[in-house]
Amino acid sequence: MSISTLPLNDGFQVPWIAFGTGTALYQKDAEVAIRLAIDNGFTHLDGAQVYENEDTLGNGIVASGKSRSELFITTKLGKLSPGATPKSALQESLRKIKVDYVDLYLIHQASNHVGKLKETWKGMEEAQKAGLAKSIGVSNFTADHLKTILEIATIPPAVNQVEAHPYVWKALQPNLAIHDQYKIVTSSYGGLSPLFRGKGGPLDPVVEKIRARLEKTRGAPVSDGQVLNKWLQQKGVLVVTTSSKAERIREYLDTQNVPELTAEEIALIETTGGKLHQRYFVSLEFDDDSRSSTHLAFQPGNWPSE
Repeated sequence: MSISTLPLNDGFQVPWIAFGTGTALYQKDAEVAIRLAIDNGFTHLDGAQVYENEDTLGNGIVASGKSRSELFITTKLGKLSPGATPKSALQESLRKIKVDYVDLYLIHQASNHVGKLKETWKGMEEAQKAGLAKSIGVSNFTADHLKTILEIATIPPAVNQVEAHPYVWKALQPNLAIHDQYKIVTSSYGGLSPLFRGKGGPLDPVVEKIRARLEKTRGAPVSDGQVLNKWLQQKGVLVVTTSSKAERIREYLDTQNVPELTAEEIALIETTGGKLHQRYFVSLEFDDDSRSSTHLAFQPGNWPSE
């Protein structure tokens, strides 16, 4: 099954759904999980330096037998050690993953680079120009963080990976306005949180009603998770998810074969989600480059077990 792609603002394409190696795989051997994901159809693999499993991510890729050109690999810059740069940090990641380049390299979170965000972005551009990453972007960036780096960027971020689901969509509007302006792809982690961690919320009956309609239209089973992932896909969002179950992995990839939501259903999910503002990650207050803002901190292992 061919996975549909999203266009990036630098001319490259990215598979719309990725298998993440954080969550339950944080600081754990990811080889078996990566093999399972690739064997069941995933081509986009999303890693990070802070997950501390890039070496076993690479082992899984090697064991899969897939050629480098068949895969899309993402990793993320963690906190820089003294004397290190985004380029040197990526070189270390490439050694661990056992590849010559990544397709996408993200700043994992702005709070790791307080007062040095512009400098760090210039370093990301250098890594890209050196051919170590095809595309560069950010993660967990607020609108203010984006504005800070866009003041000096010669290459705008291709992606901003954030917590994104109907219960935070309203709060994401300042971000989404900048994403639209610069054609930055919104990437979502924890996209199924309303189902796995927010049971009993206002979305439940809406998702169930839409699921039943889609199932009838399709003439085949449709899950609640496929409803929300379909909503994200139709919003043009790059979905990052994970699972240890082959059946669930195939279900996620099968989302692109689920009939499309109607414009009314898409709007209903958004308006219903707007009735409850619920993040499932910790927010921190900090000052970055003289801009005070609310930042969503990465909490390892804090994703729902989707």
